Amino acid sequence: MTTAAGTAALRLTADRRRVLQRRVRLVVAGIIVYNVAEAIVASTAGTVASSTALVSFGLDSCVEVLSAAAIAWQFSASDPERREKAALRTVAVAFFALAAYVSVESILNLVGSAEPEHSTVGIVLAATSLVVMPLLSWFERRTGRGLGSASVVADSKQTLLCTYLSAVLLVGLVLNSTLGWAWADPLAALVIAAVAVREGLEAWRGETCCAPPSALLAGQDTDRLADRCCGEDGCTDGCCTSNSTAAGR
Repeated sequence: MTTAAGTAALRLTADRRRVLQRRVRLVVAGIIVYNVAEAIVASTAGTVASSTALVSFGLDSCVEVLSAAAIAWQFSASDPERREKAALRTVAVAFFALAAYVSVESILNLVGSAEPEHSTVGIVLAATSLVVMPLLSWFERRTGRGLGSASVVADSKQTLLCTYLSAVLLVGLVLNSTLGWAWADPLAALVIAAVAVREGLEAWRGETCCAPPSALLAGQDTDRLADRCCGEDGCTDGCCTSNSTAAGR
């Protein structure tokens, strides 16, 4: 059990909570804008180069927009916590949709005979996303943990998964352009699909973050909540620790 002083230190002040909620709205807006542009460029370049990998990457950007839009919808309410579960389920569905299309497209690429052409635009886009997406994911994840929002943390994982797909796309495009290894991209993408399924299951079960904001605001025993959520060993990813630190600021 936490002491009275320890419990007080865990409480989020109203001002701090408003600041974090504003940050969530800003980063989600940035993710939506970037992914809309990314989807347009990737789909166009993929069509021109007959690259299913690029077209699939554009579809992934659409899934990212869906996931981020769910968070924007959640935090447009006066009480975002009421929409937490629905937002988590939407993010989970986005993960499953991502895994499904990556799996289908990867298998089609592996068994297909069409050879994609070199795409300079695609390589530049993948390299740019490899830099931009980790920054957006880190900022969103840090803010979500400070706020204690499982849905925001789940969406940050969705954004991070887009980083992995960017790396896979970049390697695949480069190997195809230099060595003619058209199979490299879809093979690695299947691994990403498996990760997406796992993250989707965690989001669906609400296992992304240990202590919800309502617990911090009400001064509940977050140690007990951590045990219930993460097991007797508590959080393994530093989620509750981050919450406590952010709440104390």
